[in-house]
Amino acid sequence: MCGMSQPPPDRSSAPTRPRPDASMSLLTTVMEHSLDEGYAEASARRRSEGSEGMPRTLKSKLGLAAGLVLAALVVTLGAAEAQVAAPVVAKEREELIDRVNAETATADTLEADVEKLRKDVGERQRKALQEHGGDQGGLVALLSGATPVEGPGIKLVVDDAENTDQGGGGPRESTGFADTGRVRDRDMQRVVNGLWQSGAEAVAINGQRLTALSAIRAAGDAILVDNRPLVPPYTVLAVGDGKKLAAAFRDSADGQYLQALHESFDIRTSISEQEKVRLPAAPSLIVRTAEPQAADTGSGAADTGKGTS
Repeated sequence: MCGMSQPPPDRSSAPTRPRPDASMSLLTTVMEHSLDEGYAEASARRRSEGSEGMPRTLKSKLGLAAGLVLAALVVTLGAAEAQVAAPVVAKEREELIDRVNAETATADTLEADVEKLRKDVGERQRKALQEHGGDQGGLVALLSGATPVEGPGIKLVVDDAENTDQGGGGPRESTGFADTGRVRDRDMQRVVNGLWQSGAEAVAINGQRLTALSAIRAAGDAILVDNRPLVPPYTVLAVGDGKKLAAAFRDSADGQYLQALHESFDIRTSISEQEKVRLPAAPSLIVRTAEPQAADTGSGAADTGKGTS
């Protein structure tokens, strides 16, 4: 029994066992189909359109080249136009410069003529004062500023405070002299009036001779003397007995006012006696003559409503 061979078992009738990897179908699918169908379709379409990509690239290159050529053409035309217009602009510029120079020369000539006429009028006025002044012709000429004056006197300098940004009519906006430390026209008016009251025989500010008709005004922040602007420091020269004139001015109300400006607002002032000062004649004079008027008699004045003065 033991030595007898047994027939092999029938495998067809035996139950089949599942494959070990049967449960890993999802992993197998992922490994075998690593690309999604959508990606595969897109890749296939891209490969099919690969032959058409070459013409598109060439077309874009041609478009870029055409744009560069157009830009170069525009730049070239602009440069050519500028080169053509340059001589015209230069010629117009030279013509404009010539016109400006010509008008400037004309203005200088007219200004010289005006100055010449002004001197001639002043000289005639001075002669008229001397002729009709009689024995007091010299005094009249002196008081009217018709002649230069030279003699002893004083020198009074008035200047803005040191911390003032701009002086002499600068564009700085201000609300009053107290907050800027600047000299105002009313300050110079009081200074000049104080000098006249103290016994000055002749007065000039920055070379501008003052007369009985002179006006010291303001235009913005600028100080004008007879409509001519002055620039600080304001140098006032006065002819007279230097010692007495200086003492009288210091003791006057206007001198004390000037000292108060210095102490309160740091406006700089100085006064000194001078052995000799020279004042020029007034640049322009207004000569007026007065004639006596005969008194009216009868009732004529009452009838017309006008009387004599």
